[in-house]
Amino acid sequence: LKQGFNRHLHFTLVKDRNVATPRDYYFALAHTVRDHLVGRWIRTQQYYYEKDPKRIYYLSLEFYMGRTLQNTMINLGLQNACDEAIYQLGLDMEELEEIEEDAGLGNGGLGRLAACFLDSMATLGLAAHGHWTRPRGWVVPSLLPLLGQVEEADDWLRHGNPWEKARPEYMLPVHFYGRVEHAATGAKSVDTQGRAGAQPRGAGVQVVLALPYDTPVPGYMNNTVNTMRLWSARAPNDFNLRDFNVGDYIQAVLDRNLAENISRVLYPNDNFFEGKELRLKQEYFVVAATLQDIIRRFKASRFGSTDSVRNVFDSFPDQVAIQLNDTHPAMAIPELMRIFVDIEKLPWNKAWDITKRTFAYTNHTVLPEALERWPVDLVEKLLPRHLQIIYEINQKHLDHIAFLFPNDVDRLRRMSLIEEGGTKRINMAHLCIVGSHAVNGVAKIHSEIVKTQVFEHFAALEPEKFQNKTNGITPRRWLLLCNPGLAELIAEKIGEDYVRDLSQLTKLRECVDDDVFIREVAKVKQENKVKFALYLEKEYKVKINPSSMFDVHVKRIHEYKRQLMNCLHIITMYNRIRKDPAKLFVPRTVIIGGKAAPGYHMAKMIIKLINAVAQVVNNDPVVGSKLKVIFLENYRVSLAEKVIPATDLSEQISTAGTEASGTGNMKFMLNGALTIGTMDGANVEMAEEAGEENLFIFGMRVEDVTELDREGYNAQKYYDELPELKQAIDQIKSGFFSPEEPDLFNDVVNMLFHHDRFKVFADYEAYVKCQEKVSELYLNSKAWTKMVIKNIAAAGKFSSDRTIKEYARDIWHVEPSNLKIPPPNEPRDAAEHRIPNGTAA
Repeated sequence: LKQGFNRHLHFTLVKDRNVATPRDYYFALAHTVRDHLVGRWIRTQQYYYEKDPKRIYYLSLEFYMGRTLQNTMINLGLQNACDEAIYQLGLDMEELEEIEEDAGLGNGGLGRLAACFLDSMATLGLAAHGHWTRPRGWVVPSLLPLLGQVEEADDWLRHGNPWEKARPEYMLPVHFYGRVEHAATGAKSVDTQGRAGAQPRGAGVQVVLALPYDTPVPGYMNNTVNTMRLWSARAPNDFNLRDFNVGDYIQAVLDRNLAENISRVLYPNDNFFEGKELRLKQEYFVVAATLQDIIRRFKASRFGSTDSVRNVFDSFPDQVAIQLNDTHPAMAIPELMRIFVDIEKLPWNKAWDITKRTFAYTNHTVLPEALERWPVDLVEKLLPRHLQIIYEINQKHLDHIAFLFPNDVDRLRRMSLIEEGGTKRINMAHLCIVGSHAVNGVAKIHSEIVKTQVFEHFAALEPEKFQNKTNGITPRRWLLLCNPGLAELIAEKIGEDYVRDLSQLTKLRECVDDDVFIREVAKVKQENKVKFALYLEKEYKVKINPSSMFDVHVKRIHEYKRQLMNCLHIITMYNRIRKDPAKLFVPRTVIIGGKAAPGYHMAKMIIKLINAVAQVVNNDPVVGSKLKVIFLENYRVSLAEKVIPATDLSEQISTAGTEASGTGNMKFMLNGALTIGTMDGANVEMAEEAGEENLFIFGMRVEDVTELDREGYNAQKYYDELPELKQAIDQIKSGFFSPEEPDLFNDVVNMLFHHDRFKVFADYEAYVKCQEKVSELYLNSKAWTKMVIKNIAAAGKFSSDRTIKEYARDIWHVEPSNLKIPPPNEPRDAAEHRIPNGTAA
C-alpha cells in the first residue's frame, strides 16, 4: 500500500512530499485503494458475461452516495492496512477522509435509499446497475442572517473524481423535439389488431449526446463490484466556428451550453416553465440513454463484444428487470415501447406484454402534489412520439376498464393516464402502475394506504400487482463506517457475521441485563457525543454540553415532517425555563438539520423560524447551557455519519399517514438512539420489532387523522384551550423572535391556523407530554441504556440486505449469489469452488 501510495503521488499526480498538499495525499490514497478495486471490477463484469445472469437496472433520480474512500476500504477489507500505511507515512487518515467531497447526486431519503440498495445488491452478488445523470453542480444551501436558506451552486467535481471512469466508446444519441411524420400519409402507427403499421419518423429533432461515467460499487467482502452508470449531456458540435468568425461568440457555444444544462444540476427549480422543461428533459435523457444501453448489453454475445447475438426479444423480461424508483423514470415505459414498435418492429401487443413484464414501480409518497403530472402541451412539444404512445396505452387501458365496469364514467376518469380538468396533464404514477408488473410501497402502513386510498381502483383491478417492501439501510455505512466503537462492541458480544446478517442482532437481547455491557454501550455513546460536540464547536462556533440530551431532527424540511412542532416544543421549553429558572430541567441540545427545495417558500420560512428561535434561546443568560438549539447547515451524508452516532433522541414526528417509510429512523435505532414518533411509516414496524413500550409513541393514528378530516380540523380550538401553545404562537406573531421584522413569520402563523394539512396543533399537547417522559427517563442512565440495547437488538429487520432479498424473490425473480468471485490474483474458474461468503445470500 505504501508503494502504491508513493507511486501514485509521483506518477499520477506528479508531486513529491516537498510540494504535495493534503488533497494530493487524499488523491494518492484514493488511487491506491482504487487499484485494489479495479481488478475485482473487471473480474465481476467478466463473470457476469460468462454466466449471463438476469440484470437488474435501478433507475433513480438520486444516488446519495456520500463519500467513497472509507466505504470502499471497509467493503474490501482494507481499512486496517490503510490506517497502518498512512500512519507509517506520517499522515492523518481522518484528515484525508475529510478532504473528499460528498458526491453531489442527491439530497434526501430517495437517494440515500438508492445508495443503500446498490451496496446491498453488490453484497448479495446480484448483477445490478444504477443509472441517472451526472450533475456537475449540486445545490448547496447556505444560511444568511436576514435571508435564511440561499442556494449556491457547488461544483463537486472541480478537483476531479478519482472513482469514476468516462466511457466515450458507449456515448449514445438522445432525441428531443421535432414532429412525427408517417411513411404512408394518414396511416396509423398501430392498427386495431395491435400490429405495427406505417412507422413514424421524427423530423426536426434536436440531438444531445449521452456520455456515460462509471463508478464502481463494491459489495462487502465478496469481491463483487457492480457499476453505477451516470450520464453526462454533450452537444454533437461543441463550437460553431461560423458564428465565432462573425463575432457572435455567445451563439458559437450556445448549442453546447443548452445541451450541457440537461445534466448541469440535479434539481432545476421547476416553479417556472423553463425549469419544468429542463426537468422533463433530464428525466427523458437518462431513460433514453439507459434503455439503449440495456438493449445493447442484452444483444451482446460475450464480454466486450459489440456484435449482436440476440435479436429476438421474447426472453427480454427473463434477462432484464428495470426498477423505477418513484415516478421520475416513468418515461422509460413509452420509450421502451417506442424502441420495440418503431425500431425493432414488434407488434404492439407483444411489445406491451414484454414491457409490462420488464418494469416494476416503487411508490414513495402518498402526497398528491409529490406525484408527477406533466402538462400534455409540454410533452407534445418535447417528445411528440411519446405522447402518441401514451395516448395509445391509455386508450387500451380505458377500453379494458370500460369492458369490466360498463357505464362507470367516474372510474374511467379516476384511472385514466390523462387528467382532463383545466390543463391536461399526464399522471406519471398511473403510467407506472399500468406499465409495470409489480407496484410496491415501502412500509406496511404506506403500502396499505397505497392500496386502499391513493390507488384503490388500480388495486381493485389487479390486487396481485401490489406489494410491500419495507425499506432498509446498509449496516456497512450506517454502523461499521460511522460508529466503529459500537460496531466493535457488538462484534465482541455476538461475532462479526451480523454485518452480513443483521438479524443476528437479536442475540443482544441476552445482554440487556449485563451491567458491564450497559456501561460499555453508554461509554461509546458519550464518546460519540464528545466528538460531535468538538465538531460543532469547530464548525459552528457554538459550545454545547456533551452531557446534555442530544435531541436530533434531521431530514428534508417539509410541512408534513413537522419541524414546526419541534420548534413549538423548543419555545415551550424556553418559556418554562424563563418562568422558573430554579426548577430541575434536563439539559437538552436540540439539533435540527435538512434542506428545503429551492422553490418551497414555506419550508424556507420554517428554517428562518428555527434559526430565529435559536438566536434568542442560545443568547439568553437565564437559559444558559440548559437548552441549546443548533441548525445544521448543508445537511448531507458525511454530516449524518457524524450526528447519528451521537444522538440520544431521534425525532420521527410526521403526521400519521404521510411518511411513506423513512430510513433515518432506522439509522438512529441501529446507532443507539431512542425514538420519539408517531405511528407512521416504518415507525410502526420499529414499534412491532422492539415493542411499543421501548419507543416514545404519541399522537394521532391514521384513523384519528381520517376522523379529524371528516369532522373538520379547527386549529383555533387548540390555540384557545392550550395556554403554552397560545403563548408560543403569540411570541412568533408578535415578533419576539424577529424584533427587527415583527411580521416576518405571518405566513407561518396563517398557515398553522388556516391551511395546515398536517395538523401540528392537534398533536402538540401529546408531543409535549411525551417529551416530559423522555426527560424523566433520561435522568436514569441505566434504564435509558437498557432501552437503547433493546432497540439495537430489534434493528435487524431494517437491513437493506433483507429488503433487496425480498425484491429479488418477489419482483425481479432472481436468486442472490452466495459465491465469492475470485480476486484478480486467482484463476477465473475458481469461483465455483470457493466457500460461500457467509450469510450474504
